[in-house]
Parts: sequence; C-alpha cells; structure tokens
Amino acid sequence: MTAIESAGPRLMLSPAVRVDLHRIWVSARQVVEGGQPLPIDWADLVSDLSRELLPGWAEDWLIWERDRWDQMRVYALESLAQQFQAKEQFLPALQAALAAMTVDPIRETAHRIVIEVHLAEGNVASALQRYRNYRAFLRRELNVGPSQQMNQLVKDLMPT
Repeated sequence: MTAIESAGPRLMLSPAVRVDLHRIWVSARQVVEGGQPLPIDWADLVSDLSRELLPGWAEDWLIWERDRWDQMRVYALESLAQQFQAKEQFLPALQAALAAMTVDPIRETAHRIVIEVHLAEGNVASALQRYRNYRAFLRRELNVGPSQQMNQLVKDLMPT
C-alpha cells in the first residue's frame, strides 16, 4: 500500500490512509447532533477533542482550518458536557466543559455549564468562585461583564 497517490501534478493521501482528524470530526458531529448514546470512553473523546490541529505549524491555510476545528470541538465538548450533566454524570460533564474552556476561554457557555454542575452537586462555593473568576477575567480582558443569563445563575448566591 502506498500512502501518497498522484493525480497529475497533485499529490493526495491514499484512501487507505486513516486520518485521526476525520475520525474525531465524525465523533464530534455525532455528539453535536445528539441521538447517540453517551460514550463509555468519554475521557478518550474529551482528550481527542482537546487536541489542536497541527500545533506548531504556521502555514496560512491552517488559519481557517484551525478555526473550523476549534468551533467544531468547542460545540462538541459543550454538547457532551450538557448531555452528561442531564444524566447527572458530573465528572465527565465537568471534564468536557473545562476542556471547552481551554479551547475558547472567553466563550461563556462552558463556564455556565461548570457553574450549573457545581450547583447540581451542591457545591455552592465552587460555583460562586467560578463565576467570580470568569467575571474578573472578562473585566480584565475585554472590560465587559457576564451575560444576564450567567448572572441569573448566581444571583441568589451573591452576598447582599
């Protein structure tokens, strides 16, 4: 088997070559679309979705591909976190949400999921600390505050 095939002046991977990104992309799409059972090997899926696309490469064509991959993986991680949260499987929910926060630290959705999980577990102090950390981060980085939806999560927890 050859790994590279040519079509005139163009080179391409042989269809026999398996690319991990293709496999992970399919898994991510299935998570986002729902309808599949939650994975038993959730830690492997979270790990796969945490991987950057070709880290260390600086080619211009990768900018858009990295952005596409980052969007897919953050949506998949958030969806996975929400699905695990709904099943009261809090550790995988937290792990998936924390991984999504690493991909896009400014995006609020994963931060909200982490707060919701802490509240579902009865960890009020952890939820409040997470909120305060995120609020301070937004102020420092963008000089904005959390959304009304985020504020509503913790409004009854805030000292008066």
